[in-house]
Amino acid sequence: MTTNSPISALKNEDSLGGFLFALSAYLLWGFLPLYMKALAHVPPSEVIAYRVLWSLPIAMAVLLVQGRTADLRRALRTPRMLVMSAVAALLISVNWGFYVWAIGSGHALDAALGYYINPLFSVFLGAVLLKERMLGLQKAAVVLAALAVLVLTVDAGRLPVVALVLTLSWGFYAYLKKKLPIGPNQGFALEVLILSPFALVYVIYLQTNGASHFLQGNPVDSWLLFGCGIVTAVPLMLYANGAKLLRLSTIGIMQYIAPTMIFLTAVFVFAEPFGTARMIAFPMIWGALVLYSVAMFSNHRKKVKDD
Repeated sequence: MTTNSPISALKNEDSLGGFLFALSAYLLWGFLPLYMKALAHVPPSEVIAYRVLWSLPIAMAVLLVQGRTADLRRALRTPRMLVMSAVAALLISVNWGFYVWAIGSGHALDAALGYYINPLFSVFLGAVLLKERMLGLQKAAVVLAALAVLVLTVDAGRLPVVALVLTLSWGFYAYLKKKLPIGPNQGFALEVLILSPFALVYVIYLQTNGASHFLQGNPVDSWLLFGCGIVTAVPLMLYANGAKLLRLSTIGIMQYIAPTMIFLTAVFVFAEPFGTARMIAFPMIWGALVLYSVAMFSNHRKKVKDD
């Protein structure tokens, strides 16, 4: 989603600040299921609407502090960038929607699976769309992950839709973010700005029909919906700034933190069933991630030697 800054790229080293930024982001994402579970009785569409609306002022405040509002104005005047950002906004809203539904409906393990598969899908996507060469171990990792999905499909009699939608939506979202010629904070602000009119219309509709959970009924719901902006925007921006100050290999390993925490929460806190098929499929995914990590580190060492 982000690229290294010129300084970190030249030094090619990690920084303590970058590590703390990224760690904070992944820990917040890891604890997010507990927050979303408290909103399980609220329709996912309403949760997404408030995630968008309350993220907007936070994103705009960050741009004002950074002095980057000119980038946003320039993007709003560029049709190609607007179209790409609109597609990215659609993808992230789909991702949020399925994630919120998965947590609230007892499918947190599927969410964990989706985010475990994501880095492997990104490798596959890079090979298909960007013509990036896949290493032997990377090919083996992708095949192993595909076999794990096959195991779950055969057991359930259907594809693991939630996991696949989360993987696909986040994978293509990350691809678009990489292609967009705009900074991560500016890009996020543009995305929630595009989504805000739709979210606002939906929220007004809920309020006028007495179906809203915000400021109608339980005050805890109102505070949780208000906090959706913080739990959405803050981790994304922490991650964006942390990734600039870390090596790609470091951020690549750290991305396993969140799905591992989601997995542990699903099994030990939400007590979701962990049947035989998952006992086979999840170790296959973990094995694929080991292969992916070995390939990533080997490739990184090779590049360092070549430089």
